[in-house]
Amino acid sequence: MTRHDIRHEIAHLARVEIHTPDPDGTLWFFKDLLGMYETRREGQSVYLRGYEDPYQWSLKVTEGPVARMDHAALRTSSPEALERRAKSLKDGNLEGKWTDGEFGYGKTYEFTTPDGHDVRLLWEAEKYRAPEELKSKILTRASKKPLRGIPVKRIDHLNLLASDVTPVKRSFERHLGMQTRERLVDGDVEAGAWLSSNILGHEVAIMRDALGARGRLHHIAFYYGNPQHNVDAAEMFREYDIVIEAGPDRHGLSQGAFLYVFEPGGNRVELFGDCGFLELEPDFETKTWTMDNIDVVTAIGGTTLPQETYFTYGTPPLDSPEQAAA
Repeated sequence: MTRHDIRHEIAHLARVEIHTPDPDGTLWFFKDLLGMYETRREGQSVYLRGYEDPYQWSLKVTEGPVARMDHAALRTSSPEALERRAKSLKDGNLEGKWTDGEFGYGKTYEFTTPDGHDVRLLWEAEKYRAPEELKSKILTRASKKPLRGIPVKRIDHLNLLASDVTPVKRSFERHLGMQTRERLVDGDVEAGAWLSSNILGHEVAIMRDALGARGRLHHIAFYYGNPQHNVDAAEMFREYDIVIEAGPDRHGLSQGAFLYVFEPGGNRVELFGDCGFLELEPDFETKTWTMDNIDVVTAIGGTTLPQETYFTYGTPPLDSPEQAAA
C-alpha cells in the first residue's frame, strides 16, 4: 500500500481509559462540571460519553492507586484496515495480542508503543442510541446537550509523554499511517510531534518527558467548539476549586484554544475551545517549530505555561509505585 492509502486506515481516536485514586472526585468533575453522560458501571469502572460522542463511551474512569492512563484506542476505517495495521505492527516487531474487546466495542488489537504506552486498535464500535428523553432534535447530535455544568461535546485528542519522541512518532507514521502535521525541535532532538490521520490538526501528540520517564500521559482533551466556553469554564473551575494550570489562551502550534486543568484524581485535562487549524491539503508539508519560538508555540496571547508543571508533570507521578520510568 502507498503511504497515502495507509493514511486512511485509521479513522479517529475513539476512547481513553484513565485511573484515579479519587473516583468520586473524578466522576464529579467529568459528570457535573463537564456534563458527560454515564452509560454503564462495571466493577471499579464507570463509562462516560460527551453528548456528541458517537459511541457508547469515550472515557472510562477506573479506580486505582495512582492517576494514569490505562490505554487509548483508535478506530480503523474498516475491518480489513484493522487486520492490515495489526500485521504491520507485528512485522515491525511491535508485538501485540488480540482480545474480544469490552462494553460497546468488539475485536481489538492491543500493542505497546516503543516508550511503553498501551494503545489499541479496533473497528467494531456500537453506536450510541439515545433513549427517548435524550434524543436530540439535531439529527447529527447523538443526544441532547445536558443541562449541567458546561458540557463538552466529545473527546478530541491525546497527548503522550515519551522519553524519546522520535521512535514513538515513527511507529505511528509507519504502522498506523498517521501524519506528523507539526513538530518542535530542540537542536537535533525532537521535543514534540503532533499527528493526525484526518483533517484535524492532531489527534495524538507526543512530547518529550523532561524528567526522562517512559510511557506517561500528559493530557486528554475534550472539545467545546466555542472559545467562550473556555472562559466560562475557567470561572466555574475557580468557583469549585479545580486547579487551573494555564489558559484560557490559544496555541500557536495547532491554533487551538486551550484551557488546562487537573481533575481531582490528578490527571491533566485540556478543554479545547475550538479545533484550530484544519489540514485540508492532501500534499501538506510538516511544519517545524524551533525552541526560539516556544512562546508563540505555546500561547499566542501571552500566557506563560508553568515550567514547574507543564513540561515536567505527567501521570503516573514519578513518586508513585506505578511510575513508568525506565
